[in-house]
Amino acid sequence: MVYGCLMAVDPDHVLRTAAALLTRKSTATMDEVAKAAGISRATLHRHFAGRDALVRALESLGIAECEAALDAARLDEGTASEAVRRLVGAIEPAAGLLGFLYTENQLFEGEEQNAGWTLIDDRISALFRRGQLSGEFRIDLTPAWLTEALYGLLASGAWMVQSGKGAPKDFQHMIVELLLGGALRREES
Repeated sequence: MVYGCLMAVDPDHVLRTAAALLTRKSTATMDEVAKAAGISRATLHRHFAGRDALVRALESLGIAECEAALDAARLDEGTASEAVRRLVGAIEPAAGLLGFLYTENQLFEGEEQNAGWTLIDDRISALFRRGQLSGEFRIDLTPAWLTEALYGLLASGAWMVQSGKGAPKDFQHMIVELLLGGALRREES
């Protein structure tokens, strides 16, 4: 008698499928995530005990994606503006996931906040600080403010593209131009 075979579940596939679904529909249920991943809800729950566990795993994926983008952007090379352009281009594939995570308040409450976010914030803030010290960026906007503005623009840009209100080819240009247009130091008259 054959009882059926157990298929191996690729957790990375499940996470990336969940990320893709949740970036389009942040209220998707665990049933919808399981269906999108081509697995049963029971199998999904064996890997992720519930939505909170899934979101925490997506957080780890998002942090890893950000770290890879930061490395790829070579933040210490060239001008700070050039590094911001490279960063937005490098982070674009993960922008939807970051937009979803940006709205998940439980990730940023309490003492259990993932230290990975702090390291990412520090790296991006250092880039803006470098631009300020070189005279490239305004000094009346703190590096922390500019970092949060970048996150907000990335999330908004991802939503614009996903909703069809913005063209994917415009993502990097629109974000960089808006951010740097507000951050660049202007000569006073």
